Amino acid sequence: MSIIENHCKKQLDAGKLALGFGVLQSRRVDIAKIAKTCGYDWLFVDLEHSAMDLDTASQICVAALDVGITPLVRVSGHEHFHAARILDNGAMGVVVPHVDTVEEARAAVDHVKFPPIGHRSMTGGLSQVGFQNHGVAEQPKIVNAQTMVVIMLETPTAIENAEAIAAVDGVDVMLIGTNDLCAEMGIPGEFGHERVEAAYDAALAAAKKHGKHVGLGGIYDEALVAKFVEKGVRFILGGADLGFVMTAASARSSFLRSLEAN
Repeated sequence: MSIIENHCKKQLDAGKLALGFGVLQSRRVDIAKIAKTCGYDWLFVDLEHSAMDLDTASQICVAALDVGITPLVRVSGHEHFHAARILDNGAMGVVVPHVDTVEEARAAVDHVKFPPIGHRSMTGGLSQVGFQNHGVAEQPKIVNAQTMVVIMLETPTAIENAEAIAAVDGVDVMLIGTNDLCAEMGIPGEFGHERVEAAYDAALAAAKKHGKHVGLGGIYDEALVAKFVEKGVRFILGGADLGFVMTAASARSSFLRSLEAN
């Protein structure tokens, strides 16, 4: 049986950090191997903020499966087809943005999971099982077990509803989009603000109560990241391809320009 295990999920279940590599600018499938070599556990293929098309995202996801890095895709909306099409073509989970209510969280699970957990349409020919046919009774169980539902909390309303959202069967991770959360709170960029810490505390308490995980996104200050990891955050978006390239390229040009001064 050719079943590809969800490496990110295994990391979380073992209490380890699951580190994400954002894909916004890259369009080649080798980004999966690059991210894996750099020590990351999952890809954050972003269809909300990039111009990437579904076909390219699918090819990156399929390449990631064979490399052993988990392809998760942030979809661009809440309609069922946003999740279904990329899940049918390589993704091992979706990240659903802007979820404020328990009803929206339940709808996300419905779109991602096959019956009896959700209402995802039955299909065959899935790369996540090596294109093998495990039967209409067993294959949905196999795929459901390896497919993640990541809910993004990005507003004060979402934080207020964190416990109800965490209680939804099928939700794996509540990922706090800290940048949007701060903007919605009227404190843009103030990632160290006490209200941000309170939001993480509320989400962590809800996750602990219901056996779920909390994710961190949008924070790259190392001291703050360490603080939230100490509190219990395990699912971490470490950065994205554009930021990684800009940082390294800027550091290199600064060094080379310094030689000019000498």
